[in-house]
Amino acid sequence: MRYIFDFDDVIFYTTKFRKEYTYTFFEKLSINHEILEEYYQKARGENFSMKKLIKYFSLKEEIYDEVMQDCINFANKELIEIIKKLGKENCFIITYGEEEFQLDKIRRVGVENLFSEVFVVVSDEKKELIEKICNQFRNETILFVDDKIKHFKELDLIKFPNLKPILFNEQGLEKLKEEIVRII
Repeated sequence: MRYIFDFDDVIFYTTKFRKEYTYTFFEKLSINHEILEEYYQKARGENFSMKKLIKYFSLKEEIYDEVMQDCINFANKELIEIIKKLGKENCFIITYGEEEFQLDKIRRVGVENLFSEVFVVVSDEKKELIEKICNQFRNETILFVDDKIKHFKELDLIKFPNLKPILFNEQGLEKLKEEIVRII
């Protein structure tokens, strides 16, 4: 069995990190929460990165490391423990966003060595990579775990009957555990 994981809001609590930590951090620097959210919503479609945000607000580059040092505290530790048991050779990350920022978050959370490959897509298109993995492992079940249902809608489950999508919502971790047990 192979596993494809999204990173943001699956392995890393991105929304919580942004709303509960980074907004508070920047508010201490006198940047209003609403202005931050407005910037984020605009920049999100253009591959948001923390460095771009810092530059946009004319802050010192050194702030980047201060902001990012707490990434580890927003890791989905229970899921990471499961991934460790699945084996590096069986696991992939396909994540969307600005490449340098995504890879830095993955590194700071400490999971880069738990995956055989990490793919960062700069468009919101994961389908091609998922299909490539499904083709590569045609005789195995592939679980694809993502928090956005839109990524499942584009998948051809008839062409790839070995692909099983799992929506990572409030019950996502439990659904993943059940599926792993059911298939093994």
